[in-house]
Amino acid sequence: MYKIGIGILCVMMVVILGTTLKVSGQEAEDVMLVPMGVIPIDPPEGVEAKKSPVDFPHSRHFITECKECHHKWTGQEIIKNCTTSGCHDLIETPAKPKKYLSYSDAAIKYFKYAYHQMCISCHKEIKMTNKAIEMSYKVVKDTLPAAGPSGCKECHAGEE
Repeated sequence: MYKIGIGILCVMMVVILGTTLKVSGQEAEDVMLVPMGVIPIDPPEGVEAKKSPVDFPHSRHFITECKECHHKWTGQEIIKNCTTSGCHDLIETPAKPKKYLSYSDAAIKYFKYAYHQMCISCHKEIKMTNKAIEMSYKVVKDTLPAAGPSGCKECHAGEE
């Protein structure tokens, strides 16, 4: 009889704890969910696309700190789109820079320049770092990180 009582008590504890954990484990509405798939990068609403959208594989970039790209994020709020008001929300094309990927503070507000500077600059930096390591003839245990695309047709896959 003693063993049956302990058994019933254990079952009751499992049921109580299981129910408590299930209720307390529910997500709040303001919990940030990280997109895992491919995010299409399109121009903002009202802007006619001149090239095909860029398929951005978000999860491949998890080796990078979030704030590298989401530079205004404090870590507390849900991350907003880059073209949100006050960030890279300029939809009129400013004057082209004299030197490629060298944008003024005003020009970087243009969504296209912001993406190009952030993405292409990072990919080219990785490519240069990989090349320097390869040329050093050092023995590397791990594989070097993929540099990622840096040309128009590589990013805008639907382009001819």
